[in-house]
Amino acid sequence: MIKWYDKAVFYHIYPLGLCGAEKLNDGVTTTHRMKELEEWIPHMEQLGCNALYIGPLFESVGHGYETTDYRLVDRRLGDNVDFIYFVKQCHEHGIKVVVDGVFNHTGREFFAFKDLREKRENSQYRDWYCNVNFGSNTEYNDGFSYEGWRGYQLLAKFNQKNPEVRQYIFDVIQFWVDEFDIDGIRLDCADVLDFEFMKEMRSFCNTVKEDFWLMGEVIHGDYSRWVNDEMLHSVTDYELHKGLYSGHNDHNYFEIAHTAKRLFDPDGGIIKNANLYSFVDNHDVDRIYNKLTNKEHLIPVYILLYTLPGVPSIYYGSEFGIEGKKENNSDDGVRPRIVLSDYTKSPSKNTCESLTKLLISLAAIRKENQTLQQGEYKELLLTNRQYAFARVDKEEATVIIVNNDDNEATINVSLPVSCGEVCNLLTDVKYPVENGKLDIKVPPNNGMVLQCVK
Repeated sequence: MIKWYDKAVFYHIYPLGLCGAEKLNDGVTTTHRMKELEEWIPHMEQLGCNALYIGPLFESVGHGYETTDYRLVDRRLGDNVDFIYFVKQCHEHGIKVVVDGVFNHTGREFFAFKDLREKRENSQYRDWYCNVNFGSNTEYNDGFSYEGWRGYQLLAKFNQKNPEVRQYIFDVIQFWVDEFDIDGIRLDCADVLDFEFMKEMRSFCNTVKEDFWLMGEVIHGDYSRWVNDEMLHSVTDYELHKGLYSGHNDHNYFEIAHTAKRLFDPDGGIIKNANLYSFVDNHDVDRIYNKLTNKEHLIPVYILLYTLPGVPSIYYGSEFGIEGKKENNSDDGVRPRIVLSDYTKSPSKNTCESLTKLLISLAAIRKENQTLQQGEYKELLLTNRQYAFARVDKEEATVIIVNNDDNEATINVSLPVSCGEVCNLLTDVKYPVENGKLDIKVPPNNGMVLQCVK
């Protein structure tokens, strides 16, 4: 049975950036910015997005990942009542809501760490953190040392092997479901979370809500170590993300096809009965517009994002073709303040209106075609500059052809199912099939999504 997350097209919002929130939380002032986020709900729906990943969201000091209180919405965005209403509005528009679970570490103002700083050896939370050493010190002159996440002592690393820590986190998840009615969690830096902890979390989350989704942030490695029946439903597909832009910049579709085959081939692929979380940009990397040498390649890149196996995601603003780069060791450039009406009510601002329309069309196509949600991947043709594959579900097939060359390409492929013609779902133009073969011309720097018609 296909789950909601297999049929999803995600929208991704970094709320502190989108709303232009203060860089530092004063711990006193509550600013109700959720009303502005509500304005984006009809926009998401128009784009064909039926799921939202939003975060970080909970009370923190600065960028959102140094959590102060897991049970309070960050006061720079509003309060719990605001977010309860926001989720309700999303659900009324058919949009599932997934939030950031920052469970590797806490901020230094988190209650357990504050107790540790105050009571030291006598703190009941001394074993909640990793490698606490009362014979050492830190850059904060705490009079003891502890393990910081990836060396950053601003982020005190949770001891995930401690049963009390695990139970606390599970209680937090239960609270999020009871209080906000969320539909899933994106686990921050899942590649360094304890595996047994994630297994217990999966078992627990199976009980909190039907089809509750767990997706993990993983960059490198064998994704099947995390994506399986015991742990996570999905992880971030950074491998495909890299191929989507470099495969176009280098005119090298072999890179993308190699990734697709390694991950998704029904015979040898490592991912079985699952969809990875696919994206071309997010809050940690440069915008796709900046990464592509030839901006016309946005079209084939997004066609591949929506049609290769995976759950596609759009990072807020990229549907308008906005730019953004990480500069001077800062993520601010890829987490900008955006006023939605600047783009939707001012056509001159949205210089990529054709891209916006393409994404709307691709979302509708994916929603209406089960082949693109769960169909097996089958490579049909591969050169440096042209790439064709099919998504096959029983006797149904959708054929995707992309061309990264500046010239029109003539493509001849054998189809994986019997049919009399194909229809380009992006243009509604039909093409004949003769003796099981398709002979078709693909425009430069473009692509086709072809449905086989009996």
